[in-house]
Amino acid sequence: MNPSANPSALHRIELETLYRVGEVLSRSLDFRLTVREVLRALDELAGMSRGMVTVLDPESGDLVVNAVSGHADAAHGAVRYQSGEGVLGLILDEKQTVALSRAGDEPRFLNRLGIYDRRLPFIAAPISLGGNLQGVLAVQPNTPDDGLLAERTRFVEMVASLIGQSVRLSLDIEEEKKTLAEERDSLRRTVRHQYGFDNIVGRSAAMRRVFDQVRMVSKWNTTVLLRGETGTGKELIANAIHYHSPRSRGPYVRLNCASLPENLLESELFGHEKGAFTGAVAARQGRFEAANGGTLFLDEIGEISPAFQAKLLRVLQEGELERVGGSRTLKVDVRVIAATHRDLEAAVDAGSFREDLYYRLNVMPILLPALRERPEDVPDLARHLAERIGGMQGRRLTLTEAAIRRLTQYAWPGNVRELENCLERAAVMSESGAIDADLIRIDRLRDAAPAAATAPAVAAMTSAPATAAVDATDLNLDERARVVAALEQAGWVQARAARLLGMTPRQIAYRIQTLNIEVKQF
Repeated sequence: MNPSANPSALHRIELETLYRVGEVLSRSLDFRLTVREVLRALDELAGMSRGMVTVLDPESGDLVVNAVSGHADAAHGAVRYQSGEGVLGLILDEKQTVALSRAGDEPRFLNRLGIYDRRLPFIAAPISLGGNLQGVLAVQPNTPDDGLLAERTRFVEMVASLIGQSVRLSLDIEEEKKTLAEERDSLRRTVRHQYGFDNIVGRSAAMRRVFDQVRMVSKWNTTVLLRGETGTGKELIANAIHYHSPRSRGPYVRLNCASLPENLLESELFGHEKGAFTGAVAARQGRFEAANGGTLFLDEIGEISPAFQAKLLRVLQEGELERVGGSRTLKVDVRVIAATHRDLEAAVDAGSFREDLYYRLNVMPILLPALRERPEDVPDLARHLAERIGGMQGRRLTLTEAAIRRLTQYAWPGNVRELENCLERAAVMSESGAIDADLIRIDRLRDAAPAAATAPAVAAMTSAPATAAVDATDLNLDERARVVAALEQAGWVQARAARLLGMTPRQIAYRIQTLNIEVKQF
């Protein structure tokens, strides 16, 4: 389009072009994209088909070609202008607009891109930000100088000013993105440390086996089933698996299946559509959708009903679900970690847990040992928990050797959670921060029947005479009766009863579970 030499007609064209430029700059914060659109508007509306934008390289101080009207990026990406080099280098030094009535009359006009007509005018205006040069907008009208070069120069300066505001916004956004990325990376490092293996206390052989299994399974997308009594740290292990897996950058979503009734559990996991039920005023995605690309931790999986188990099985097998009240099938990519303290095998036999779901969940089972089965970890655990409680109280807590001995003499039916509660009570009662044995208040503590393997001396004193009291080969007793007899003699301390029967603690725990023996608590 060739603008008329009539000043009023030129003003109308410039206003229309400025309006389009404003629209373009407001649509996106992608600087490279917007300047290309600005150059297109100058070409189509203002008759300036040879537009170019250069930006200042903060490291070298050179002007680097960023966009050229009608040209691909690859054609000009390496072209740059140094201080004093050509007309653009002059602007780099003096930061003043240059307007030439004929480009070829200026000896410093380089035309490195080879796109300009030396017979036509040339206008280059600085793109400034807070008084600092950020780049240059250069254009060439399609017609020879018609006496309105000064008017066109003011117009180009206005466009350059608008581009400068876009540069400001782009830089602010980039700085904010950089800050957020740094904060994100810092949080990721903190979380990885918080949920790392170093934060899981345990040097016993049983815990080392757990760590080895977690390290191996973390590398894959395999479904994991964490098994163990309440308070053994299943959620801590689930956290470690996620944050050491390839999905660690993805979302990590948790849900305790026992905390919700079945009608709410379905909506919570699968989401719902607007109007699906009373109160569903808007569509809502469920935990599976929220965990897409990451990990979903389902705690207490053994508590869900058989009816809901069938719905869950489909998601695990096919990666597909429908929201409550919806008919659209949604695909999800989620790694599932489930946990339970229940005997799922017995539940399958009883018909309360689907066998196919059991096999789908039990791909990689990890059994977390009870604290009474690894008494050698109690001292380290106690010190670790005391340090954490001290951090919450804003002071340093210490445990005396007498307190440690008293802690190791208890079987801890509530596992680590009970140990932590016990230490927190003791910390509250300690004015100085030192926790001695007299502050360890455990109502069920049986000093006469310490937990197994608290010390080699204790094991030696208790195992020899007790072994003769229980005849594991007595054919008059069935297996259940022998296990119960051993437990009675050992004060219902499983590790001691295991020694009486020549078993490992894990073997007797399995017998208790499979023989449906109710463990007495003291």
